[in-house]
Parts: sequence; C-alpha cells; structure tokens
Amino acid sequence: MTSRVYFSDMAYTAYESNQTLPCKLGRQLEVSGLGDKVKDKNVAIKIHVGSELGYSTIPPVFMRILAQFVKDHGGSCFFVDHYIASRHPENRGYTQESLGAPILEAAGHLGKYLYTVEVDHKGFKHVDIAGLVHDADFLINFAHVKGHGCCAYGGAVKNIAMGCVSDRTRREQHGLEGGLTWDHEKCTHCRACVESCNHQANSFNDKDQYEVNFHNCTLCQHCLKVCPTGAISLTDASYLDFQKGLALCTKTVVDTFAPGNVFYINLLIAITAMCDCWGMTTPSLVPDIGVMSSWDMAAIETASLDQIKYEKLNPEGVPSGSTMGDRGHLFERLHGKDPYSQIAFLEELGLGAKDYTLEMVK
Repeated sequence: MTSRVYFSDMAYTAYESNQTLPCKLGRQLEVSGLGDKVKDKNVAIKIHVGSELGYSTIPPVFMRILAQFVKDHGGSCFFVDHYIASRHPENRGYTQESLGAPILEAAGHLGKYLYTVEVDHKGFKHVDIAGLVHDADFLINFAHVKGHGCCAYGGAVKNIAMGCVSDRTRREQHGLEGGLTWDHEKCTHCRACVESCNHQANSFNDKDQYEVNFHNCTLCQHCLKVCPTGAISLTDASYLDFQKGLALCTKTVVDTFAPGNVFYINLLIAITAMCDCWGMTTPSLVPDIGVMSSWDMAAIETASLDQIKYEKLNPEGVPSGSTMGDRGHLFERLHGKDPYSQIAFLEELGLGAKDYTLEMVK
C-alpha cells in the first residue's frame, strides 16, 4: 500500500475565511487521526523561528491553529527550536501569546541539555538529541518548505536533522561535505563572510588573515556563499554523504519516539531559494502551493518536491545574472544537487516510502 499524504491547495471559490489555507490545515488535522494520538500526551512541535529580517517563516496563525487542535484533543504542547533567545522570534510574531503555547529552547537555555547517541557515518559520530524533544511523548514536525544551498531542499528532514540537535552534531553533519579553505590572493577583505556568520565563528586576525573558530563553526557555508570573489571554498565536497548524514540523524531523533508518535506537516508557501536561517527573504521561486501532512516522512517529502515544478518558476526568485542547470528538479537546476537523493536515504533507513497517494482536503 502507498502512504497517504493529505493535501490542501490554494484554490478557493468564494471570499470566505473557511476556504483559506489555515482553515484547510485544521480540516486536515481532523481527518488525519492526529487528535486521537495526542490525547494525554506532551507534544513537542518543531518549528524554525528564522532570524533577523526574514519574513518567510511559517505565519503564526498556522501554529496557533495547530496548538489549539492539540489542546482541544486532550494534549499539551510546546514549540521548540534552537538559538531561541539570540534569534528573537518575537520579531517575527512568535510569542506564547500569539502561538497559544510556550516557545522553548530545545536543548535548554545554555544549549547543554542533550542525550547523545553514537552513530557511524564517516566523520559523523554523535547525534546529540535536544533534551526537550527527547523527553516529549509525541513530536509534530512542522516544516516550512524551501530551497537549501547544501542539500538542495529543506523540508521535514532538515527541520529535524539540523534543528533538534547540538552544534556538535550540526558541525559533524556539515563536515561530511568537506572543510573550508581560504585563498588570500582572491580575498578583498570586504568582510561579507564575517558579517554573514550566524555563529561568530570567523574573523580576520591582526595580519588580515582569515581565521575560523571551528569550536563555533557549524560548516553551514554562509561565508562561502556570500564571498563575492570565491576566496572561500569547500574541500572534498560530497553532498551525497551530507544527504545520508541528514537522513541518519533524522532517524536517530525519530527513533526516540514510539511508533506512530511522529506526525509531519509541510507548509508550501513563500518557497524561496535558500533556508530561513539566512535571516533574509527573497522572492518566491514558485507560486504558493498549499499545505501537506502525513504519517510518512519519505512520502510527504516526495509529494512536496513533486509539487514544486520548474515550469512554474518565477525568474525573480533566482539571483540576477546567475546560471541555472538545464535538467532535473527546480532545486537541482538551482543548486546543482538532486533533492530526491535525500528521500532515497530515508527509504534505505526505514523512514517511510516515496510512493504516496494524495488525499485532497478542501
């Protein structure tokens, strides 16, 4: 049997609030069977709070509907992400009052409340699971779908693999792509690399040499991507190793929960080229698509990618003057990496199946 993916699109026939996407999400939750599952459970809802001037993260109204649904069906809930205090989610409307539930640092205020599981994938050795995620009875993974420079696509997998773990785990995963190298002859010392770093991990020393503090660095490659001259580059890059690392990390976190105690929601609006962690929002690559939910991670990720079509590309969503590839998925043409490879590793690790049936919820 194929897995069921609930899907509500943007179409409407009348100017009525019950035909809008937030109401459709509520109806998806009702038909999914989620209500019976969350009764008497402590539910962690994983979101991405974004940062700085980003405005394309999940609008608070969707989160409030989800939190109220959990409470109406006898559960308690809280929202989690990492670096909560430093990223000021209140600037994007995320407060306990607006969401209807607390928004908490997944690994505690100091980022040290963790449970470590050892894994073995090349240089990836430790999955440090955030304590509040680990201790919850149930996980709802609420992801905003967008592009991603490292793995082509950021959805349900990335929301867990990079958001429910420690800096050490993020660094080891990104390390699967390779290290960073600096070419002093190409460098103009414009400092774009330093100003773009979310972790205060790089600087120029008193001899104007570029230095990286790898204790803080997560190898997210923001510095590499903003460098206008190509002075910073990756060594031994292998995005497939990274994709498998993401899938392995995700499985390790999901295995914390009893079977049937993880539910996935993907919001397909404001689909931009890069991750929300960049702290900025660019024009959407394609028109808004809708919202999906499922009990099967591989199925919902496949269904989400299938709905994002190159034929619907908005040229303004791509940086002016950039060159795209001529084959594959839109994200592959944009980032040079096959986003479906991530799903192949999910299947390999037993996190669902890519075959799915869409059930429309109006």
